[in-house]
Amino acid sequence: MSDPRALSVLQRVFGYESFRGDQQDIVQHVIDGGDALVLMPTGGGKSLCYQVPALVREGTGVVVSPLIALMQDQVDALTELGVRAAFLNSTQEWRVAREVEQAFLAGELDLLYVAPERLMTDRCLELLERGRVALFAIDEAHCVSQWGHDFRPEYLALSMLHERWPDVPRIALTATATAATRDEIAQRLALDTARHFVASFDRPNIRYRIVEKNEVRRQLLDLIRTEHAGDSGVVYCLSRARVEETAEFLCNNGINALPYHAGLGAQVRAGNQSRFLREDGIVMVATIAFGMGIDKPDVRFVAHIDLPKSVEGYYQETGRAGRDGLPASAWLAYGLQDVVQQRRMIDESPGDEAYRRRLGQQLDAMLGLCETVECRRVRLLAYFGQTITACGNCDVCLDPPQAWDGTVAAQKVLSAVYRLQQRGQRYGAGHIIDILRGKSTERTRQHDHESLTVFGIGADLSDQAWRGVLRQLLAQGLLMVDHEGYGTLALTQDSRAVLKGERQLMLRRESEKKERSRGTQRTRAEAVDLPPEAKPLFDALRAWRGEVAKNHGVPAYVIFHDATLREIATAKPETLEDLGHISGVGARKLDAYGEDILRHVAQG
Repeated sequence: MSDPRALSVLQRVFGYESFRGDQQDIVQHVIDGGDALVLMPTGGGKSLCYQVPALVREGTGVVVSPLIALMQDQVDALTELGVRAAFLNSTQEWRVAREVEQAFLAGELDLLYVAPERLMTDRCLELLERGRVALFAIDEAHCVSQWGHDFRPEYLALSMLHERWPDVPRIALTATATAATRDEIAQRLALDTARHFVASFDRPNIRYRIVEKNEVRRQLLDLIRTEHAGDSGVVYCLSRARVEETAEFLCNNGINALPYHAGLGAQVRAGNQSRFLREDGIVMVATIAFGMGIDKPDVRFVAHIDLPKSVEGYYQETGRAGRDGLPASAWLAYGLQDVVQQRRMIDESPGDEAYRRRLGQQLDAMLGLCETVECRRVRLLAYFGQTITACGNCDVCLDPPQAWDGTVAAQKVLSAVYRLQQRGQRYGAGHIIDILRGKSTERTRQHDHESLTVFGIGADLSDQAWRGVLRQLLAQGLLMVDHEGYGTLALTQDSRAVLKGERQLMLRRESEKKERSRGTQRTRAEAVDLPPEAKPLFDALRAWRGEVAKNHGVPAYVIFHDATLREIATAKPETLEDLGHISGVGARKLDAYGEDILRHVAQG
């Protein structure tokens, strides 16, 4: 039976009329004292699943979070709602930490955020035993999975919470996990009897697009200029050096870009992250060290200029776009060198054969997503065990690629590699393409490769087309990267069936329209569902919000989301009661900002 206090908290504190999806069932289960494992996509409202029960149950909700750098923002957002929240982490002076501890013991906190490293100290555990804990929320629970993309060894110790507090409900939450990862999370956190809640992984507002690399920085710049000028976005790179180079390139071309990677000083990272959260129109260029737990709702695009290592990592990273439900882009540029590099990294990675095999399986799934000729979203969600029909909002649906019989082309490539292997020679993709196209170079002449029977048999295809063939042969395991030969290519066991004509090979050919400017597909928040006559008021409300946020020292979205301001600009409420029915306007914010908002509405 549903507890009426939960709906009251949702409406009064958070300003939402009703729960979405599984939220109500999860909230009630935890209020009743049950353990839960929750999988819900980024932007799906995971935090409400523990925040509401913490406000209903007696005591303080303890939130275990790996995100020390973001705890202040999370606490600020709750404080704006009138929730008594605080955090304990290593950034605090001891006097401040002691005040938080005393507030907890006095029962004056609704929510307490703690890093796992801090939680496991004797001092913190003894503190929690002396107070009243309403629930334990383990956020970013995929960090416990050793096969996951963000493994944190500190999370392994959290299984002891069940032993020390057997009567306190625990709720573990993540946005990304396959069925195998989900089972591993349950086992490692001693959540064997917990109820599993698996929401849809679909983020229909995100448009997925994967393009072939061709001067990738220029492609990225074109994407930002034509589709996301002035938007907040994240660009993911594989290496620190690439982050620095790309951020500098964007800045030199008039884009407000900042770098973020683990090699930067802690103060620089914190400063750049703070600017990204608090300012509009910042593009963060980062390694995967950035992004977990980022609550910024108006990120309009996430771009990858290097191939992600797994579908889970890709899904988690792209999920940082469009948390407000408005249209957003997930753009990935991918090429032959990405496949060669990732295969080599797996071969050279430390760990046993089982570990490397698992990495290979993850990469194969990612390559399958890149090379698919069916709906991207169908393929992406199938990885997480969810079945949907074609989405109509990805590049494959909007501009279908052609499938062509590449058997003969593949045989030419494999024959060239075989002929070289017969001579005891191995080469990389560039030289093999030169041989196929009959291109006379110093190397082809020096090694007498112009006498090979395969020299010039592929003159009918361009360099770019051959790179696409080679890329797909690598992706399908019909060629392998010989890491001892510095990225040279070799045949595999599966090559034989293609060479002998026993296997037909259908390959993907990109549409020639693929990289045309798509300026008509703008995803700016202001352009979506906002009548032209409402735009001046919306702009005025955003400017007012910016000033309030600056005075409070918090990101603008902590005051109100764009979605809330857009609804106000469209509905034009005339009374506080009318304003109170707008989604995202809770009692505290109505008291604090209601009159100011109504004044702006009256002024038009």
